[in-house]
Amino acid sequence: MSAHRASPDEPWPGWSTSRAAQAAYGEHLVRIGQLVPALLYMHVMDRQGLAAAHSARRQDLIDSQTRSLAMECRDDLLETAAVLDALALCHGHGTYLPRPYQDDSANPVPQDVELRTDASDVADQLVRHDHQHPSTTGDIPPALENGCTDAERDAVRAYARREWIASQERWPGI
Repeated sequence: MSAHRASPDEPWPGWSTSRAAQAAYGEHLVRIGQLVPALLYMHVMDRQGLAAAHSARRQDLIDSQTRSLAMECRDDLLETAAVLDALALCHGHGTYLPRPYQDDSANPVPQDVELRTDASDVADQLVRHDHQHPSTTGDIPPALENGCTDAERDAVRAYARREWIASQERWPGI
């Protein structure tokens, strides 16, 4: 058992948050720190369960697990968007990769730019989901399109942040 006491300054051992992350998430950064290992473990176990059901030729289990995964999709998007957004906030401000992006191995992408882009891409998936299903806070921004601006990417991240904080305040401790 770790002796680490989670706080908004250090929600996960060795992870120091930035002022931007603290301003955006406040006390909820502790929960984000708890989500990092939980999300990784959850994805491994979900895949392992589906693989075992497939190997055993148990179509009933595959169907059941697939339905369950589909229902949890929004929660996964929301949690992943919050984790990536908080990590991106800890790496300062900057630009995003253009959309569509053409990889150029001669010019490697800075890690902080890639992280911010990933954070906005996951938030965009949440936005696309919520355009088809009800959201908690409303005011859903448009989904990202090719040629989108940094402000549009910031808007989908802010929306995901609002939704995640609202879910934490509605169901504290979950």
